[in-house]
Amino acid sequence: MNDSRVIPDGVLSVVMPVYNEENTIETIVRRVLERPEVGELLVINDASCDRSWERLQVFAGDPRVRLFDQDVNRGKGAAIIRGFAAATRPFVVVQDADFEYSPCDYPVLLEPLVTGRADVVYGSRFMGTPGRVRYFRHEMGNKLLTFLSNFFSDIHLSDMETCYKAFRREVIQNLKLGSQRFGIEVEITAKLAKGRELSIWEVPISYLPRRYDEGKKIGWRDGVAALMHIVRFNCFTGTESSFRKPWSEVLTREEAHAQ
Repeated sequence: MNDSRVIPDGVLSVVMPVYNEENTIETIVRRVLERPEVGELLVINDASCDRSWERLQVFAGDPRVRLFDQDVNRGKGAAIIRGFAAATRPFVVVQDADFEYSPCDYPVLLEPLVTGRADVVYGSRFMGTPGRVRYFRHEMGNKLLTFLSNFFSDIHLSDMETCYKAFRREVIQNLKLGSQRFGIEVEITAKLAKGRELSIWEVPISYLPRRYDEGKKIGWRDGVAALMHIVRFNCFTGTESSFRKPWSEVLTREEAHAQ
């Protein structure tokens, strides 16, 4: 069983992309800041058309909160990439600005990283955790994309499209990323898979899916785009376009040997 007592306080940078989340943004930010593991929260407002940016000003004086405002809507991927580049804590995780993913799962995600067993941890929604009944076609679409990603990348995940991906900071900052929209999930996975020296783990997380009438944004067009991204990033992207430095320069010799 994972033991949250091994997680030091303040070791986590949380990257939160935001687009039109005025109904949830204040509550989810407070939930993130309640977690002792969180050392900084980087909120990237992707040119929201509602009052999201206004509501975020409540946290402008909090030393753990760093607010970024995109001048035009660039997409979830662009917001995440900006947050990754600005992160300063030893570990980094992506947090959506709604209630689908619970910050209470941070210790589960962090434990393999903190104990040195993993460089990357995926939080899987499909490893038998209880929760609200989900949309069948949406879940089957996720599983199909995960299967195709696994086939081309040759790593066996149960949930490639999960938001909850946690990283050692030097690992995620070593990836060359460019996807502007939801293709960022595919790109991250494909490029991590090319780093065979990396230790990638998967852990079960809780999940509370929201309905489309509650603001869910990803749709079938994003699924079709993901198919093209799977082929592109796995088959037509080399290591020179994937990594800033060789992994031997990023991981210590002892770490590489242990993995």
